[in-house]
Amino acid sequence: MKAKQAKETKKDNVFEGKKIAVLIPCYNESKTIEKVVKDYKEVLPEADIYVYDNNSKDGTDEIARKAGAIVKYEYKQGKGNVIRSMFKDIDADCYLMIDGDDTYPKENAREMCEYVLKGQADMVIGDRLSSTYFKENKRPFHNFGNRLVRGLINTLFKSKIRDIMTGYRAFSYDFVKTFPVLSKGFEIETEMTIHALDKNFLLKEIPVEYRDRPKGSVSKLNTYSDGFKVLKTIARLFKEYKPAIFFSLVGTIFLIISLIFGIPVFIEYFDTGLVPRFPTLIFSGFMLMISILTYVCGIILQVVVKKHRQLFELFLINTKKNK
Repeated sequence: MKAKQAKETKKDNVFEGKKIAVLIPCYNESKTIEKVVKDYKEVLPEADIYVYDNNSKDGTDEIARKAGAIVKYEYKQGKGNVIRSMFKDIDADCYLMIDGDDTYPKENAREMCEYVLKGQADMVIGDRLSSTYFKENKRPFHNFGNRLVRGLINTLFKSKIRDIMTGYRAFSYDFVKTFPVLSKGFEIETEMTIHALDKNFLLKEIPVEYRDRPKGSVSKLNTYSDGFKVLKTIARLFKEYKPAIFFSLVGTIFLIISLIFGIPVFIEYFDTGLVPRFPTLIFSGFMLMISILTYVCGIILQVVVKKHRQLFELFLINTKKNK
């Protein structure tokens, strides 16, 4: 018994002298926010619980304040805007991000923070999809969307992440202070994952149970409009992070169009010695020129991206020296 207690004490020593920040972005979560704040105060008593209210109309902020949270406000609508303010305003050794809808279990919080505080991960992902998500979630298009996004990112970025869009994550100081938040809405989780993969941050996934929203709590995620934004974000980040591959694919499309229209013209020329379809030949040549320019753009931009990665690594080194 004493050995077990000593082991638990030693395990908890990683939290001593460390600042933990629990980040809860909220928009009209009055039904659940009190329980969420109290749950995470219970499992992480040493943490500061921050609730960022995003123009709620149902008194979410007052309920959170009475439950013991530090309440702040973000008036630009959108989860991405809230995360931007959180990451900019708050300094901590470990950040735990959760949603205010009581869909994530408190039991995993301490384990997720431990991985960060021990230096074993820069981002810990609470993986819902390997657990109960597909049973608990009652929105079939959300299930399809999660599978689609996961498949696209793992294919494009050669990764094996199981849950791309989870809102349950723990972060290191280095990740938070070097992550440029560009998204305004729910596509922020996708952007986080791609940034972590591209910048070679240490990732860790742990399966977590997911429970659907309680009765009376309404999801703010629009299946179609927000789903389209996520797919648009993946395309944009693929272009920005892997321009050589992106522009090669685009260049290949123009090359194929050029060949489809140009080959018959050349066949006619070799058979008859005449070029009866000059407009088609000109169009084919124009497509070929665009194809070559696209390939060249991809090569140049890939050099720029590589240089940016080098500068980012130097920035990380200097940041750690100055901490």
